[in-house]
Formats: sequence, C-alpha cells, structure tokens
Amino acid sequence: MTDSSGPVPAQVEDRQAVEHILGRPLSQTWPTGALAPGSRVTVVRAQDWDGPWQVEFAGTIDAMAAPEPNKHAQALPGELLYWVAFDTPQHDSSGDGPYRKAQIWGRFLRAGTEPRA
Repeated sequence: MTDSSGPVPAQVEDRQAVEHILGRPLSQTWPTGALAPGSRVTVVRAQDWDGPWQVEFAGTIDAMAAPEPNKHAQALPGELLYWVAFDTPQHDSSGDGPYRKAQIWGRFLRAGTEPRA
C-alpha cells in the first residue's frame, strides 16, 4: 500500500520485522509474469486436505516484498510465494491467528475476490 509519499508506515514496519527474522533483505524485484502488487485475490483451501486456512477469503497482493520462488520440497515447479494482506484477519487450519497478512503459496491464490461458499 502506497500513497504519493511512499509506503505506509505499517508496511515499512512489517518489512523490517520480516527482514530481521529472516536475516536478509526482502527482494523488491518483481518477477515477470507474477501477480502484480495491488491485485485482488481469493485465498483458497486445498482440495486434498483441510487447510491451509479455515475458509476462503479475499485479500490483496502486498507490495511489501516481491514474490519469491517456493523452495519447499512439495512446491510445484516455478511456484511463487506471495505476501497477501487479508481484507479481514483470518485463522489458519490449526486455529492459530488471527493473521492480517501472510506469505501464501501461489497454488492457494485465485485472481479475483469471490470466495466460494
């Protein structure tokens, strides 16, 4: 989220906190073909297990950091991890939360904001 004067303070604080935890700066170089910052998305549930979130919900691709390659062993080839700011705080499938923003695997994002019932 930006305005004419630059990133909003909460976004800067979020980025600094994540960079401190990771011990490295977050990339600001947006990959070609990735969902653009500000894109509206629906975070979806997995079809083969009860997660990773309790429900489907709307959010926005966050400009805090560029999407980065998902290096998890179960990642799909070329799958990206996106920072998503949630419209309303959400609990994950374990009941943890509420979270207002999270890094989401690309396979759990659908362009648009109409969660399925």
